[in-house]
Amino acid sequence: MTAPASRRTLLGALLAGAALTTAPAPPTTARPASRRETSAVPDRRSGTLLLGAYTSTAGGGTGIGVAGYDQATGRITGRTTVTGVDDPSYLAPHPSGATVYAVDEQEQGGVTAVALAADDTFRVLGTRSTGGAGPCHLSVHPSGRWLLSANYASGSVAVHPIAADGSLGERTALVAHTTPSPGPGQDGPHAHQIVTAPDGGHVLAVDLGNDTVYTYRLDLRRGALHQVSYALLRPGAGPRHLAFHPGGRFAYLACEVDNTVVVCGYDPSTGTLTPGAPQATGTGPGTSYPAQLLVTGDGRFAYLANRGHNSLTRYAVEGGGAALRLIDAVPVGGDFPRHIAFSPDGGLLFAANQRSGTVTVFAVDRADGGLRRTGTTPFAAPAAVCVLPLGSRRG
Repeated sequence: MTAPASRRTLLGALLAGAALTTAPAPPTTARPASRRETSAVPDRRSGTLLLGAYTSTAGGGTGIGVAGYDQATGRITGRTTVTGVDDPSYLAPHPSGATVYAVDEQEQGGVTAVALAADDTFRVLGTRSTGGAGPCHLSVHPSGRWLLSANYASGSVAVHPIAADGSLGERTALVAHTTPSPGPGQDGPHAHQIVTAPDGGHVLAVDLGNDTVYTYRLDLRRGALHQVSYALLRPGAGPRHLAFHPGGRFAYLACEVDNTVVVCGYDPSTGTLTPGAPQATGTGPGTSYPAQLLVTGDGRFAYLANRGHNSLTRYAVEGGGAALRLIDAVPVGGDFPRHIAFSPDGGLLFAANQRSGTVTVFAVDRADGGLRRTGTTPFAAPAAVCVLPLGSRRG
């Protein structure tokens, strides 16, 4: 497998010999988090920061970390941990802000719903099977009615309905990526991301193993996925994560195996994605395992997390989204930046550094897109693999 060994070995032998499970597992009953604490009331400048981690590895976390952060300075303060969730390596919020969803990145993969309260109390609503192994990404459809998840180890994507209280219903779709054939050096398909396009009618799934991005139409009544097209990257590219330009007609791919980014045209009427030529990441020769791209809300700048190089690459977005111009790469201040995210107002950028077990924070210059470390000490977060900044939960 050409994905970096460090990503898979975090789960050790857990995913060895993983097999696709087609029968849905019964949901767990709603259960309280085994550790629920209430912090002091945060002031209006304080946001909430949720942290995804591996729990099944030595030195890993114990669940979903909950911290506060100062929206002006970026300073992070620990609050509590939501336990009772296994290997929550990726998190996604419901549009209502009342629920967050986590993957359970295990051999028998699952997705878990957690209710959020304004006073930092949490309630685990239950877990559903994804029907596959090693789910590593999930997202909520903008309608708030469907949860989409990607099973890395078994190369499939799944859909679950979301009830009015945020809990998950029985899986409505499971689609395996059987064609085209895996890329050079790959042992099979590896679905790494599933996300809804800005048009709301199409869902795109990025598969690292098949060097392919699949486009589906989501049936909003039944939760079924219908493939409408696929875009094939060059052999050995290893596409990992895709980010759309806010204009909705271009998207950017981070390719972790060949150390490139790719600008893609996107047709919202058909869902067709058209990849362009590979571009440099600014990290020099060899591969640096690019992890993820972020695009600013105004569409003027994009950032790439480079795990091997331990840096963040800054691009200027030009031509209305049609081009990326490399500006620079700045040190991330940690080891192996797995995931990056903006604060809700776009003024801060958070980086989850997996190997150093830290979160670093940058202030984003809105004029030139420059990144400046906030000066705060990196926040300790064991096996930090996902960071989800939320706004203040008090009015």
